[in-house]
Amino acid sequence: MISKLFTATFAAFALALGPAAFGANIARPGTVNYIEGAAYIDGQQITDRNVGDANLNPGQELATQQGKAEILLTPGVFLRLDNNSAVRMISPDLTHTQVELVHGRAGVEVDEIYPQNNLEILDAGVTTQLVKNGYYQFNADQPAVMVFDGKAAVQIGDGKYRVVKSHHQLALAGPNNRAFASQKPVDFNANGARDDLYNWNSLRSQYLAEANNQIAGAYVGGSGFSPGWYWDPYMWDYTYLGVGPFYSPFGWGFYPFGWYGYRGFYGYRGGYGYRGGFYGGGGVHGGFAGGGFHGGGGGGRR
Repeated sequence: MISKLFTATFAAFALALGPAAFGANIARPGTVNYIEGAAYIDGQQITDRNVGDANLNPGQELATQQGKAEILLTPGVFLRLDNNSAVRMISPDLTHTQVELVHGRAGVEVDEIYPQNNLEILDAGVTTQLVKNGYYQFNADQPAVMVFDGKAAVQIGDGKYRVVKSHHQLALAGPNNRAFASQKPVDFNANGARDDLYNWNSLRSQYLAEANNQIAGAYVGGSGFSPGWYWDPYMWDYTYLGVGPFYSPFGWGFYPFGWYGYRGFYGYRGGYGYRGGFYGGGGVHGGFAGGGFHGGGGGGRR
């Protein structure tokens, strides 16, 4: 009874807000999904009110000063800019998504990627293709790619690529640099490398997993569902709904679509090592019927 009431109430709320505020699959690569502090598109400051609507078009730059920003790439992939950093959109196409890190640092969380996706990050003129689910960090000031988890393929020239696997990093230089073409990835201590950018990415991943659980129940049993970006009017950002269950590279559980009863899957397994499980019994953090959403009411910024 509670499940049916929740679905009906949620559907009515979604319709009242309209598709602009509560939509599915209308975001595209380059959509600004979250900001902290000062962020700009081509020098024009954006605010919380622009979240979900502002987009990076080809050639445009998103830059931060004392702040951070998150943009959506292909469904299930988030790029997050550190303080004093900038990224330029090259191609927002779903089958060929390419962005360039202009300066500063960025983290990329890949929760879901398909063979049809060609997802590339340019750093110091070098193209890195993200091949598997995982977490990656890029640095344009000291050009390098760090693969905390996942798999990347770095173009080294003449149509050749260097594979970088989990817990390995590769310094980047111009593709015509012979020394760069000959060097190999080196391993690093992934736990010891968890800096402020990593921790912020993990926190954002946690919030998005919560958002996923807040809204996924409204779609259980619905027709026409497809994996993609879905707007959460409580957290005021897009989250990803797949066919799950799955975990982010930080260990946060995302809802297994199609599991009736809205039990949810929110929990923490410690990063590729299960340590949690089903969370609550209401489908949202804290239980919808037994105390509302996480934080007592959901809505509002984090």
